[in-house]
Amino acid sequence: MRVAVLRERRGAETRVAATPETAKKLIAMGCTVAVEAGAGLASGFPDNLYAEAGAEIAPDAASALANAGLVLKVRAPLGTGEGEVDELALIPRGAILVGTLGANRAMAETYAQMGIEACSMELLPRITRAQSMDVLSSQANLAGYRAVIEAADAFDRGFPMLMTAAGTIPAANVFIMGAGVAGLQAIATARRLGGRVSATDVRPAAKEEIKSLGATFVGYEDEESKAAQTAGGYAKQLSAEFYAKQAEVVAAHIAKQDIVVTTALVQGRKAPILVNEAMVASMKPGSVIVDIAADAGGNCAATVPGEMTVTGNGVKILGYRNWPGRISGASSALYARNLLTFLTTFWDKEASKPVLKEDDDIVKGVQLTRGGAVVHASLPAA
Repeated sequence: MRVAVLRERRGAETRVAATPETAKKLIAMGCTVAVEAGAGLASGFPDNLYAEAGAEIAPDAASALANAGLVLKVRAPLGTGEGEVDELALIPRGAILVGTLGANRAMAETYAQMGIEACSMELLPRITRAQSMDVLSSQANLAGYRAVIEAADAFDRGFPMLMTAAGTIPAANVFIMGAGVAGLQAIATARRLGGRVSATDVRPAAKEEIKSLGATFVGYEDEESKAAQTAGGYAKQLSAEFYAKQAEVVAAHIAKQDIVVTTALVQGRKAPILVNEAMVASMKPGSVIVDIAADAGGNCAATVPGEMTVTGNGVKILGYRNWPGRISGASSALYARNLLTFLTTFWDKEASKPVLKEDDDIVKGVQLTRGGAVVHASLPAA
């Protein structure tokens, strides 16, 4: 089977879907691997490393995709009029497409019409056997780490308490909003840097996780919050009344913070506003807000997605998009291993290709299209 690895073209994406390490393993499984020239450069993987691993370096997307049976992507391929190359039109009928495709009904129908067997990895079910292929968790972990590192860079004082002959600089007060994978890594990183860390989350299970990392829990709890978690472990969208009460609890706390990191995402929906304009106005000059949820609109009312802004009262708001892409070498390495694990789990040695059994829970979770039809349960016909 020929495996195509394309250069990412969407929104300054810096990651790549296969590394020299995973390309070598795919070749060992009997595949030929074609990597589009420059695909890994932004992640620190130049073409020569892929060539040394045994991959073919294709000069363009068309060459990489010629006769490909499997296409590995970070983000959805470009369609007609979306960019310099119509990647979708170049994918052979019958090919398996694997990536974080941002699944929706219209796009799934396009894949079906083009005969593409599409698998959207962000829909992977949260079950034990799928953990090693969970792209959301691997990327969120690094996003949480990177958010704190960038907060430290933007903050004009130190993270730890610094005692000098000239006097003492107090430790930074760091508040993490959302204690999922990204939030827990942010807590751990802020603690390692010496900050005084507190955190909040609407999910009841998060309270003990926050405390286990040495942070202080801050939050509002009621009957609604007891059911604030899906069976898959994600936060549910809660009522406006709950968020208003939660805001009252954290508002006074935020006013005392030097750094706030917001990480709250609700799968498939706009990110909830956790930090309103009044909270931002209450913060000290020089304070920093890092909004990991900027891609989904942001958790901070003052976030400008894609930009770093400074408010009138001197608060820096980092609203960068694609936080995993800001640590692209590590995030590409983990993402590529996630995809490799997915493929090897369903690999048929005799056929030298993945066989996606439609009754498997993982396959049912990620497969959008099969045999020219949309098959995913979350994408019903309009």
